[in-house]
Amino acid sequence: MQFMMLMIPGGYENAEPGTMPPADGVDAMMKYNEELQKAGILKDLNGLHPPSMGARVSFATGSPVVTDGPFAEVKEVLGGYWVIEVGSLQEAIEWAKKCPASPNETIEIRQIMGEEDFSEEIRKVVRKYPDVM
Repeated sequence: MQFMMLMIPGGYENAEPGTMPPADGVDAMMKYNEELQKAGILKDLNGLHPPSMGARVSFATGSPVVTDGPFAEVKEVLGGYWVIEVGSLQEAIEWAKKCPASPNETIEIRQIMGEEDFSEEIRKVVRKYPDVM
């Protein structure tokens, strides 16, 4: 099973463009990332620039509406993510608990959908696009 661990750093929704974490924090996180890699469970990871450097495209009006960051109404944003492959949600939780996160950070864990999660009707649709998945 693959899980995405989503880092949600408190206050990042108001971070200025170009905001970077402190070097000692990056060092601790890189050691953690290395531990995930050595365990053979790390599939992907990335940090994200603050929302002040991004945009959102919403469809509430039926047409795409672009809003440049930062986003005043947002209370939580993603700061980065890991994709890991482990045997269960509980195992993913145990790995998340090892993260050297600071007190203002939360990790949300979500299982990534696989073909086995879909009904046969949806599998037929997905199989029409073999180069996409």
